[in-house]
Amino acid sequence: MDTPASYLNMAIKASLKAGEEILKIYNRDFSVAYKDDKSPLTEADLISNSIIKAELRHTSIPIISEESKQDSYALRKTWSQCWIVDPIDGTKEFIKKNGEFTVNIALVEKGITQLGIIYVPVSKELYYTDPKKSRAYKTIVSDVNGPLNSFLFSDKDLIKPSMEQGETIRVVGSRSHMNQDTLNYVKSLEKIGKQVEIVSKGSSLKFCLVAEGKADIYPRFAPTMEWDTAAGQAICEAVGLKVIDQQTLNPIQYNKENLTNNYFLVSQ
Repeated sequence: MDTPASYLNMAIKASLKAGEEILKIYNRDFSVAYKDDKSPLTEADLISNSIIKAELRHTSIPIISEESKQDSYALRKTWSQCWIVDPIDGTKEFIKKNGEFTVNIALVEKGITQLGIIYVPVSKELYYTDPKKSRAYKTIVSDVNGPLNSFLFSDKDLIKPSMEQGETIRVVGSRSHMNQDTLNYVKSLEKIGKQVEIVSKGSSLKFCLVAEGKADIYPRFAPTMEWDTAAGQAICEAVGLKVIDQQTLNPIQYNKENLTNNYFLVSQ
């Protein structure tokens, strides 16, 4: 019988296997295509997508992935659970070869994240929640083909963010998507007397910065899709942070009719 623990193991195995194939392409020359929305697409995105879907199909839970055709909302709204996958989050970073791209996998139930995995193929860093999303961990995977029980859930890997802000507020900004609305937010903090330091990272690693206590706030006042945020939200919520939709003022919900997120804020 499938359990949250078995789902987590399957998702981690899928992310590690996809990461290995991604690296094979990353370490050689590759071509870049562009989708209708002008976003880049590489063969690594497609191979990763194929691997992850093949692994997760063993769960019989439907999948929403950036690189797959989406089912109609008439069908999706009948799902009690679904996987939300970004085979490569940060394709622009992948193309730049700066290492700041990730594999994102989250399990969602009735719109709420249940577990999340973010894997960084270049550094072998694995961020993941426990099966109940009550804690989160960061592990360096020394052997991606080794047994999972050899490196999962070590107390030394437990993420324990500092909940105390210093005199300077560290605000996460994107390398590729820093826009005027975000700059205006930063100015609003400065107007009330806050000292602001901008901390830059690509992809879903921005969530990880806040989860680890290396940044205080992540304002995302630019378009994102559900697959960009689901895994990061699960990890942040597992360590006690909030990921708040700035229109509803509630946590971001998933498997919506429109898979585009509203602006959101990650904070304590």
